[in-house]
Amino acid sequence: MSAPAGRDDDLGEPAGPGDAVGRSPGTGAPVLVTGLPRSGTSWTGKMLAAGGDLVYVNEPLNPRHPPGRSPGVLRAHVTHRFQYICDDNTADWLPAFRDTVALRYRFLAELAANRSAYSLARMARYGTTFTLGRLRGRRALLDDPFAVLSAGWFAARLGCKVIALTRDPVAFVASWQRLGWTVYFHELLEQPLLVRDHPELLRLRALVGSQDRIAKAAALWRATQSILERTTGILLVSYEELACAPVAGFRRLYEYAGLTWSPAAERRITRACTAPAASDGGFAWSGLSRTAFRPMDSRRALDAAARGLTAAEVSRVRVLTT
Repeated sequence: MSAPAGRDDDLGEPAGPGDAVGRSPGTGAPVLVTGLPRSGTSWTGKMLAAGGDLVYVNEPLNPRHPPGRSPGVLRAHVTHRFQYICDDNTADWLPAFRDTVALRYRFLAELAANRSAYSLARMARYGTTFTLGRLRGRRALLDDPFAVLSAGWFAARLGCKVIALTRDPVAFVASWQRLGWTVYFHELLEQPLLVRDHPELLRLRALVGSQDRIAKAAALWRATQSILERTTGILLVSYEELACAPVAGFRRLYEYAGLTWSPAAERRITRACTAPAASDGGFAWSGLSRTAFRPMDSRRALDAAARGLTAAEVSRVRVLTT
């Protein structure tokens, strides 16, 4: 999804002179915005970056390249979607993520792995942005739905301010249906530490190989919601509530994350959240960082949230996720 009109802003628009009042450069924790894909993480991340305090880092745990599998950004080997990180495997992840949130870009590691023209352009953009962000005392913002099952680890071990987006299950399932997406539960069940800590996931075995995409998406929503509700040290945020009142909602998130709320940030958020909705309402990667954000009228977008599901399917999703 594209950045707001008139901007080439994959990694966050730098604030100009006088944009922010009372900022303390270099202070505060890194920020993680997570939640299941299609729960508004890219939108939320971009709005948090609009204040100029943060460097936007898109989906380092995505197993697909791009946006993931970029060792310059995260020098660790991602093996599964929804990679589970906990104290038992922290040695595999903590050094890499410490580099990421410190905005230390690993140029040689990136060159060894990715040398296409696109990858080189992306390396130049990320490398420059990391370096300038570090020199200017900015903090890292990780926008990563694939970190959703590890949110507690990011809060406890990396000290992240974690914002976890939750979306109404009907809207979530409808979005996945429109895109033709499905979930492969073996990606979860093949992670022994995840199953050990959340044995209720074993119930998902009954849906392995199923072609019932509605049932699978609903099961993923229910399992993830249950895990997030038990996770300490994170802030659960309703996508619907944020979309209904974006300026007030994001102002609260700025306060939670220790970010500077400024007139410029409010203008950028207002502009991005009142733009006409895209005609197709679909999903597209865009920009060098491969974000899925595009400006929208956030209130009106809620009206079409269940588009593509029949009344019977809506009722079924409600039953499956209760």
